[in-house]
Amino acid sequence: MTGKIWLVSLFSISVLSGCANNGMIQAVTSFVDNVPKQGSELPYSVLRGDLIDRKTNQPFEIRNGGFGSAMTANPNQANQFYALTDRGPNANYTGEYGKGKSFPVASYTPRIGLFEVESDGSISMVKSILLKRPEGSLISGLPNTSALGGTGETPYHSNGQPVLMNDSKPYNKDTNPIKLDDYGLDGEGLVALKDGTFWVSDEYGPHIVHFDRNGVEIGRINAFKNDTRNMFYLPAVFQHRRANRGMEGLAISPDETTLVGIMQSTMQNPDKAAQKGNLTRIVTVNLTDGNTEQYLYRQEKAENANSEISTLTANQFLVIERDGSFLLGGPNGESKANPNAQKHVYRIDLSTGTPLSSVALSSSITRDASHGLMIDGLTLEQFANTYGWDALAEKGIKPVNKALVIDMVKAVSYPHDKMEGLWVIDGHHLGVLNDDDFATWSTKGKLEQKHLDNHTIDSNRLYIINADLMGN
Repeated sequence: MTGKIWLVSLFSISVLSGCANNGMIQAVTSFVDNVPKQGSELPYSVLRGDLIDRKTNQPFEIRNGGFGSAMTANPNQANQFYALTDRGPNANYTGEYGKGKSFPVASYTPRIGLFEVESDGSISMVKSILLKRPEGSLISGLPNTSALGGTGETPYHSNGQPVLMNDSKPYNKDTNPIKLDDYGLDGEGLVALKDGTFWVSDEYGPHIVHFDRNGVEIGRINAFKNDTRNMFYLPAVFQHRRANRGMEGLAISPDETTLVGIMQSTMQNPDKAAQKGNLTRIVTVNLTDGNTEQYLYRQEKAENANSEISTLTANQFLVIERDGSFLLGGPNGESKANPNAQKHVYRIDLSTGTPLSSVALSSSITRDASHGLMIDGLTLEQFANTYGWDALAEKGIKPVNKALVIDMVKAVSYPHDKMEGLWVIDGHHLGVLNDDDFATWSTKGKLEQKHLDNHTIDSNRLYIINADLMGN
C-alpha cells in the first residue's frame, strides 16, 4: 500500500509465534483497535433512487451496497479484505408469468469488492471486480435454467414486466423468451487465493466457480453431470438444495488444495417436508483429483442459517449460525427489541464428524445415486427429523463437534438480520460483516427501504471482535 506504514504490535508477534503451525496468515496491524464497537460503514454508491417506498410514499435508495454475502482476507495484505455481492437487489413477486423475483436493476452484475481498513478504522474501497463468463462478457444475477438447478423463478422488472431477451420487443415463447442465464450467480461464499484468483459458491446450483484476478471464469464445479463446463463434480445430493438456501459458505484449506463448503439450511432431500430440520451438510472438494467428502452439522434450531465458513486450520473452521430476526425490530416498524436474536459464531472440527463415505453399507444403510446415504429408506434429513440425532449416532453417524466462540448480540448488540461475512485476521481478531440487501426490503412483493428499527437504514458494517478463535 503506497505511502502508509503499518505497525505490527508485540501482541501480534506473540500470536504469530503461538499459531505458526496452524496455516493461518498471522499479521495484525493497528487498525484492529480503531474500528468502533458498533462497526465501520462500508462506502456505497446509489444504483437507483426513483422507486417509491410504499410505507413513506417517498423515493428511496437502492444502494451498491450489497457487499456482505461473503467476506475473506486478502492473503497478500493484512489490512484488506474482499467482500462479495449476491445476484443483486430483488424481491418476491408474482406476475402474469408466474411466481418469481422482481429485479429493479435487472442488468446488475455480481461482483467482488476489495476494501481497505484505514489506520483510523474507516473503510475505503480499493476496487470492484465484476464477474465474467469465460470469454470475458459480464454475467448477470438472473436465474439459471431448470437443467442447472433453476427453480422456475421468473425474473421481472420493477414495473411488473418480465425480463426478456430483448426488452424492446414483446414476449414470444420462441423468438423473445424470458431471459435466464446459465452463468448467472447468486453468490454467497468467497475464497481468495494467494495467486490472486477467487472461488465463489452460490445458491442457484449450487455452483462453485473459479475466477481469475480480473473476474473471468476459469473453472467450475457443480452437481450436474451434463454440465460440460465442469472440472469436477459435487455429489448429486446437492441438487436437492433448498431454493435460496444453497452453498452459503466457502473456505479453503491452509495449503489451498481443498475447498470446504457449507449449505445454508436443511436440503429438500427428498422433498420440501424434509427441509424443516436442523441438519446441514458440509462438503470438501480436493482440487487435485476432485474427490469429495461430506460431514453433517447440527444447528441449534430448525431452519436456522449457516451463512459462512472460514478457515482456522486444516480441520478447524469458524461457522456462522444465525436466525433471520432483528434485535431492534427491523423494517416492519416494531419498536420492541428482540433479545433472543441468534447471531453466533462456532468453531467446528471436521475430524470429530463422521465422513459419510466411511459409513458401512448394510441391509439398513444404503446409498442412493440421487439422495445419498439412506437409512431404512429415509434420507439423512428425513431420518434426523423423524428419529433424532441420537438415533443417527446409533447408526454410526455423528455431526462435527462445535463450540461457541462469539455471541454477536451479547458482544456488540448486533442489530442486523443477516450476519454473513467472516474475516479471520489472526488467532484473536475476527472481522464480521452483514449483508444489507442493497438497503432494500420488501413487503408483499413491494420494494421499500430496509431499516434496522424505525429510523436506521441498514448498511454494510464491519465489526472487529477480540476473541479466542483457536480455543487455546
